[in-house]
This record gives sequence, C-alpha cells and structure tokens, in this order.
Amino acid sequence: MSTKKNKLKKTNVQKAAPVRKSRGGRASDPHAAREQEKYANPLPSREFILAAMEEQGVPVTVEQLYKLVSIKKSEQEIFWRRLSAMERDGQIIQNRKGALCIANKVNLLAGKVQGHADGFGFFIPDSGGDDLFLSPREMAQVIHGDRVMVRPAGVDRRGRPEGRIVEVLERGTRTLVGRVISSHGVTIVAAEDKRVNQDILIPYHMDMGAKDGQVVMVELTEQPSPHAKPVGKVIEVLGNYADSGMEIEIALRKHHLPHEFSEAALKQAKKYPVQVRASDWKGRVDLRDLPLITIDGETARDFDDAVYCEPQGKGWRLVVAIADVSFYVRPGDGLDKDAYERGNSVYFPRRVIPMLPEALSNGLCSLNPDVERLCMVCDMQVSSTGSIKQYKFYPSVMRSKARMTYTKVFDMISNPEGELAVEYAWLMPHVQHLYTLYKTMLAAREKRGAIEFESNETLMVFNDNGKIERIDAVVRNEAHRLIEECMLAANVCAADFLGKNEHPALYRIHDGPTEEKLEALRTFMGEFGFGLGGGDTPHAKDYGRLLAQIKGRPDEQLLQTVLLRSMQQAVYSPDNIGHFGLAYEAYAHFTSPIRRYPDLLIHRAIKAVLNGEKYKAGDWQELGKHCSMTERRADDATRDVEAWLKCYYMQDKIGEEFDGTVAGVTSFGLFVALDGVYVEGLLHVTELGNDYFNYDKVRHEMLGERTGVRYRLGDRLRVKVNRVDLETSRVDFSLVARKGELQASSAPAAKSAGRRPVKEEKTAGAAKTTRRKVAVQEEVPQEIFVEPEARPAVRKATAKPASKTKTAGRPPRASNGKSRAKVTTKVKKAS
Repeated sequence: MSTKKNKLKKTNVQKAAPVRKSRGGRASDPHAAREQEKYANPLPSREFILAAMEEQGVPVTVEQLYKLVSIKKSEQEIFWRRLSAMERDGQIIQNRKGALCIANKVNLLAGKVQGHADGFGFFIPDSGGDDLFLSPREMAQVIHGDRVMVRPAGVDRRGRPEGRIVEVLERGTRTLVGRVISSHGVTIVAAEDKRVNQDILIPYHMDMGAKDGQVVMVELTEQPSPHAKPVGKVIEVLGNYADSGMEIEIALRKHHLPHEFSEAALKQAKKYPVQVRASDWKGRVDLRDLPLITIDGETARDFDDAVYCEPQGKGWRLVVAIADVSFYVRPGDGLDKDAYERGNSVYFPRRVIPMLPEALSNGLCSLNPDVERLCMVCDMQVSSTGSIKQYKFYPSVMRSKARMTYTKVFDMISNPEGELAVEYAWLMPHVQHLYTLYKTMLAAREKRGAIEFESNETLMVFNDNGKIERIDAVVRNEAHRLIEECMLAANVCAADFLGKNEHPALYRIHDGPTEEKLEALRTFMGEFGFGLGGGDTPHAKDYGRLLAQIKGRPDEQLLQTVLLRSMQQAVYSPDNIGHFGLAYEAYAHFTSPIRRYPDLLIHRAIKAVLNGEKYKAGDWQELGKHCSMTERRADDATRDVEAWLKCYYMQDKIGEEFDGTVAGVTSFGLFVALDGVYVEGLLHVTELGNDYFNYDKVRHEMLGERTGVRYRLGDRLRVKVNRVDLETSRVDFSLVARKGELQASSAPAAKSAGRRPVKEEKTAGAAKTTRRKVAVQEEVPQEIFVEPEARPAVRKATAKPASKTKTAGRPPRASNGKSRAKVTTKVKKAS
C-alpha cells in the first residue's frame, strides 16, 4: 500500500453488496454536535464510522461506507481524507481487495517505531501495553519515528514478544542531519541520531559539493523498503566537525528544533516600538511608583517577573508582576505561530534559542530596569501562616527599580550590615520583607507536604578559545528559593482563578507513582529499614516524611535518587488531576510567558475572564500534548550537547584516576559520577571482575554470583579514564579500587539459580534480575524530572584562558542519538 498522504486506494467496484444501513442514519451520530463545533463542513465522527463498520461484521468498501453513513456526493472528497487520516492513525486498514477493515478486529496494532544503533528496533503501540521487538529484517523497511501497523508474531529466541510490520502508515523522518562518508565514488550520509540505523545514499549530483567528513542536512527523496536503502539529497552543508558550536547546530537539526524565525514573525516584531507607548497604558493600573524589582541569574537577559512585598495587617501583600507578552503576541499572528511551534526557549551552553525574537524577549517584553513595561499582575494577600487569603489579577504598567541577582540578594540577606546592604540601603527593607514572607511560605509548604529534592546542577566555564576550562557545581541559595515561592504562589492563583471561573486552561499536572514503581520503591527502601506511608495511594506528605527521615545520612543522595526515580514526569493537560510533587490541587504555569507557550495561553485565558469573554484556543488536549512534547524535545537536545561537551572536556584526561560515586546501575554496567569534574562515564560489567553478575533492577545493584561482590547505587569507587568516544558521547572507565560500599540493613538479594538469558525476567517477589557477563544491548536508565519553581540554570560563563596556546582542532564527532541519560537530577524553572 502506498505511503503517500492519501494512502487509501480508490478501487473500481462493479457492484457493491447490499449493506445494513445504521438505524437513524447519520442523524444518530452521538458526536454530531462536537463535529459541528470543530468544522465548517461537519462529517460523521470517527466513532460513528467505526460503529457503522462494526455493525456490518464484514469488511466494507468505500462506496458501501458512503451509503452506511449517508455521505453526499459533494462530501465524498473530504470524507475520503477523513478515512485516510483514520488509516494513518491505525484505526482502519484496507485489505488486498480494497475493502476497509477495523484494525483491531484483524489483530493489528498501530504505533511508532523506535530504532536502535545495533540495527534492531521496537514497536511502541499507541494503545499502551508491551513493546514488540522488531528484527533487523523488519527494520530494513522503516526508519526510527515511522508510524506502522504491526501484527504480533509470537516470541523470538530470547523470549521477547516480536512483531511483523504489515504497513507503513506515516513516515516520521523527512530530513536528518549526518556526516558525509565518501568512498570509491559512492557517497552516503550516516545519521547523527544512531536510532536511524540505515545510511542514506546520496546520488553524485545531489551532494551540494559536500566533502567527506562534513556535517550536512539531508532530505529523503526515497524512503526505505524491504529491498532498497533510503535515498536523499543534501539540502544544507553545515561545515566541519572541528567548527566551534557545531554540536549545537547538530542538536538543533537532530531534534528538529525550530531555530530560524519566519519572515512574518520578524516583520511583526519590527513593527513594534523600542519603548512602551503611553497610549498602551489605557485601562491599566499604574504601578510605576511601586518598588518592583527583578531577581535573576548573573547572565540572564530576559526578565519575565518582578516582585514586591509589604507588611499588611498581620500578614503581607505580595505583588508578582509578569511581562504582558499576550499584548504583543496575538492568537494566530506570525509571532504566535512561531512561538507555538517552538513551545519554549531552549538554553544551551553559550547559546539560547528564544521562543520569541530578541526584540521582544530581551527588549519590549523584558522587565528591564528603569523603563516602562506592560505586565499582568497577581496581587495577593498572604496570611501570617503563609496561606493565600485573597488575590486579584489585573493588567498594569510598571517600572522596575532594580535588576538584582541571586548572588547579590543572598549576600544582602546573609550580611544585613555588609557592603551590598549599604549600597542598596533604599532596597534593603523590601528585600527583608520578601525574605520574611519566604520563610513563612516555606513553613506552609512543609506543612502542606510538598516534596523538595536537593538537586545537582553544573555550570560549564569556557575560556576565550571556546574550550571548557572547568565544570562547576551550581549551588542554589535562599534567594533562588525566595523567588521560587513567589512564583509558585502566583501560579497556584492562576490555576485557581481559571478553575473557579470554569474557563478551559492548560494545567501543569503531576500524577502519583505507578503501582509498579511504588512496589519497587518500597522493596528497595525496606532494605534500609524505611517504609513509605500512604498505602496504595501515597501523598506528597508521605514522600516528605521519608525525605526528612533520610536527611543527613551518608546515603542520603542514594535514597533520594531512588525516591526521585519513582516519580512520574509532569506534563501539560486541560484535565486537572493536581500536582503530586508540589501537593497542589490545581497548578498552572503563569510566570514565564517570554519563554514558555503554556504561560502565554494562561495569560490569554485570564484576560478573557477579566473581560467577560472566553478564549478559544482550539483543541486544549492537543495543545497540552504539543507543549509537553516541545519541553521534552528541548531537554533531549540540551542533554545531547552537554554530554558531548563533557566528553570533549575529558579527552586530555585519559589515563587519569578519579574518585566517584555509582550514580546508575544497569544490566550492562555502572554509571559513575566523578567527584569535582561532574562528569559521568560507564564502568562496563566486564570491568567488574571475572564473575557472572546478577542485575537487580529493584534493588539497584549487581551481585557477583561466585564472589558475592555487590555493586549498588551510591557505592564509592576509584576509576581510571580508559576511553573517550566523541562519536557516541561516551566516557569509559576501568575499576581501580572500591572506596567503600553503603550497606543496607537487610540481607543481600538472593542469587538466581542456573544460567539465565540476557533479558530481564521476573524472579521471586518484585525483584527483577539479569545474569550478565557481557553487555549485549546497552539500554539507559530514563532521566526523570520533578520540578520546583526555579529559573533555568545559568548556562553560560566565561573565564580567562589558562594559557595562550591555541586550542587544538576538534576531531570528528557524532551524537549517540539515544544519548546516555544523566542520573543526577536537574532543576528546571517552574514546575
């Protein structure tokens, strides 16, 4: 079957068999009202079409379906497009005779292909459930990201459920970035994303003169088939691997990050004045005399928020002013389309890809000091116990009185008689009010039971040659937390306001742990003599109590890491289920509209309510999925870049020894985080000694079957840097010595009897173990984020070069596609 946009074949049916028309016909469609609201020319709903087909009990032709659901001749073309979309989404399939079948009635599953660097792949079904293994033979006809229809085909020799590809529904890869390889007159491109495990053949007249080893962007002109490799043409030559900043250029294209603004967006941005016009103040509360200040990192350039606090009765008045981006970015305009496509700003080391053009993000919208700016205000009354008694939203005009940094504010808090406190004597009372309020709100947070994980974050310091001079730890101080609490308060008010007014919104939701992860967590914590309360449905308070119990222990970081990994990832959704980690019944993102599209949507919704209107954003479900996707996309891209840069930093340290901590345990070895340099690498299982090691997924450990030697999360090791592979962004270690093992309170895990296959399998209880001597498939533990309201980490810093020596050229590189996840946690702004 064809894989073009309209894939259904129009068959010539001589005489259609009679069909049993649905009772009530098209008028009986239960979803007709929804279709009329969404479309100018409504059609029968997908659900009604599937019900009509199921009622027949046999495959039906398109012509028969016209009659079944009462399609007029003038509607046949758009109805055909709906059927094609249903086939693309795996709801229906066309058999060899051209008739349509309901996919799940013929034992077919729709889903996505996930490739692997070793040539095989996995089928991820849309409906959930277990993945299916795809052999290299099956993968020959698809590329990572393709949507396919698959039939389950039993199990392979290793006991894995296997699938056979029946049809390609939709191609997921149209363009890709890779490295040119020319040999004996043949040119191919090896994709940067190693999950794309097929090389792309480039005809000699379609290479744009790209030379061997250069990085290029390729457009696929022929997709792979069971009997032919993919073919493409070069559409952009990015340059050489040795070029500075190439790792970012590759990441942008590998993860399909929009990085060039459209002409419409740039044209619109140029139309706006440099300063706010007095005519734009109409209908706004004048807060220009209020001493609002911004508090951000040293290198920040876009200032979303400003704060002010004053005592009021027994409590406080807290004013959080947020840049009024929605005044300039209107629904459907050029700026809005680009902002939606990007979803958020992306922060790389030494470079930012903003959601909005800099004329707005760093200029007209940014709350820069000593200039008028338009803003949306959340004006709150906070009680003496830290709870929000009342709040109101209103548009305003403001003038920031100072651009402060976390470092300065923390110094003023810590040294109220110090130089900075004296320099900013006029501001000091306001800072002290903010700090007093923060401590009260912090106590309320603890009482509420919100989970607070201590996180490890790093800052790369570059010299003038663009080379990493060192990697420092970023320490969050109380000034960070002060702003965090202010932003949390405003975000909660935004969610509450829209909920009470019954206006659709994108909530930031965070579900509790899954049953499987909860069971694994309790098993692990039990080994250390700890229990997690709450039964089958624990609350954030139960996590908080457990964190309080482990605080100060030598193994605190180990136990906290395991707790963190039991959590799910926060996402955007119009269906509010609350925020588990922050212990809020309703939570939304309001405070960063310059760099997050969901915040812009919330601003529009709040304004609509204030004006007695309703903001129609479209399909809120799809908006939530899209914004969650763009957030994950940005995270993946920044991890790729940071992983490569850290590899490059370690090149001249091969042969050196370091102390480190086991930060991750997998079936193929240990990930070790080095002290002082904040780089992780792999200590492969073959480096652990001449023994078979049983991998226990639940207990996060590997146990030697013959020697009884155990390696587990948190163990202290001394390792030597053996190899640095820029092609895969991987650092490999060998074991020098064990520095000590954190002992659990109970006996070690039981040994598995007899030799087992490499894949994981269930053993007694909840534990899963794997007998492993040599890694076959190197899977990576997934990184999970639980996010407090904090600004993005400082991404850029410079230092004087260590010497005048010219930096050596950079060798060819390639990202490993499925990048090695870092096990240390990251703090991201605003959960």
